[in-house]
Amino acid sequence: MTEPRQQTATSAADPAADTTPTPPADRGPARGGKDTRWERLRPVLGRLALAAASGAVLFLAFAPRPLWWLAPVAFAGFGLALHGRRLWGSAGYGLVFGLTFNLLHLLWIDDFLGAEFGPGPWLALSGVMALYIAVAAALMSPAGRLPGAPVWLALVFLLQEYARSRWPANGFPWGRIGFSQPEGAYTPLAAIGGAPLVGFAVLTSGFGLARLIVHLRRSGATPWTGLARAAAYALVPLLAGLVLWPAVGTDAQAGSRTVAVVQGNAPNAGIGLLGERDTIRAGALAESERLATRIDRGDVPRPDLVVWPETTVDVVGGRDPDVTAAVDELGAPTLVGSLYRTDDGRTDNAVVAWRPGEGPGERYTKQELVPFSEYVPMREIAAWFTPFVGNTRDMRWGREPGVFDIAGTRVGTAICYEAAYDYPSRDAVNAGARMIVLPTNNAWFGDGEMTYQQLAMARLRAVEHGRAVVVAATSGVSAVVRPDGTVAQQTGMYTADSLVADVPLRETTTLADRFGPWTERVMLGAALCAVLAGFVLRRRAVHTTGRGG
Repeated sequence: MTEPRQQTATSAADPAADTTPTPPADRGPARGGKDTRWERLRPVLGRLALAAASGAVLFLAFAPRPLWWLAPVAFAGFGLALHGRRLWGSAGYGLVFGLTFNLLHLLWIDDFLGAEFGPGPWLALSGVMALYIAVAAALMSPAGRLPGAPVWLALVFLLQEYARSRWPANGFPWGRIGFSQPEGAYTPLAAIGGAPLVGFAVLTSGFGLARLIVHLRRSGATPWTGLARAAAYALVPLLAGLVLWPAVGTDAQAGSRTVAVVQGNAPNAGIGLLGERDTIRAGALAESERLATRIDRGDVPRPDLVVWPETTVDVVGGRDPDVTAAVDELGAPTLVGSLYRTDDGRTDNAVVAWRPGEGPGERYTKQELVPFSEYVPMREIAAWFTPFVGNTRDMRWGREPGVFDIAGTRVGTAICYEAAYDYPSRDAVNAGARMIVLPTNNAWFGDGEMTYQQLAMARLRAVEHGRAVVVAATSGVSAVVRPDGTVAQQTGMYTADSLVADVPLRETTTLADRFGPWTERVMLGAALCAVLAGFVLRRRAVHTTGRGG
């Protein structure tokens, strides 16, 4: 990766969409008509350091830290690192930015597999995610030539989020920029366009701030109109979110339900939990019994609905006498996270509706399975890298939205990993759900940040759909989230506990749910058009000047 010695309007991936030649200091000045190696390397090393620092700042913007405002700052730094760079240089800086962010953000994968497999899986996944960002950064070079560059750069960055959320192996949507905003000025935009619109707003502010900084460094060379436009790109998305805050509803439009969460706990054993199914089951049953005792003593009100975490028990043949007894003792219908063995020998990751005096009934089967865990793509090759292959069989994919008519209302369900995907909760709400439950099993991933990152997703989903979200985690963090994304109650990690809270039921359909996937599709189309237009402008400039970009 090398820096160009001369910057022209035909070679800039510029968040300022600027056609002014780069100042001599940025080109690597010559001494006596001859560049030294240090003078050539200095701007490269400076930009590499800025890209890496910006990736680290972006990591700090994510949960469990409430530093949402660092996300646009991170992209301001990234935009400055890309300023004036050509395609391959932009790709290199994007790789450094993406690798720094993902190595920090996905460290919990090493907590999971590191003891048995070393850092290989963590490094490999972080590297793949960084490659997506590198490609997006390269495409920013042509898109940055267009008027309104911060908008186009933001859309092009979202291209890689769209792509990696779908391919390969059904994608990996963890670490989307919108998930850095479970609270703060940008959060209300989720009710308009979900996670894609929130991410777009953050990115536009960040690249707009980069443009403003570039203009200010020019010592009066930029007219006030240019400064005003740059400030608008940075501030308008943030102000739009603030204006929308009063419209985020929290009132109970269809009454409320008292909901209890059972957190039975599990050992902090990482991959060792493969042999602890009985321990997880015993913990949930024991905590359910303790909750029943508290209810009988009058310490907490009897709930209308109880939620157990993901894959708490194995249900073979559709019955489980111990779970039936526990539900009867609680005296409330219960949504039980289960490994459900069907009559044909297949296994579902399912939520089963269990009612007192009736036993198990309808169930929801997880639609987004975790690759290399709940199913194994490219099984022969995967056997080299993952412990889950062996004699395992792929789980069955769900095909229907997760909705239950239970506890006198309609309840939507998404399971664990599905919180990162837009459609499971949206489909449930559009099917009439008045609240959302999210059973999850994060006990595999240690006491790091994974469970807090997932809770941040649940908080953003609450605002996106205008629904309270109840998170039931095996070993924490379980939580009750209000429709505005604030946390009403939560548990600690690796402790047996339970929550009981009144949850508002809401019926309003947000614009995010009405627009559905079209918000992201429109952004995708606009980004592709921007890239193509940028390449056309570059080609014309090459023909005009006789120099390549």
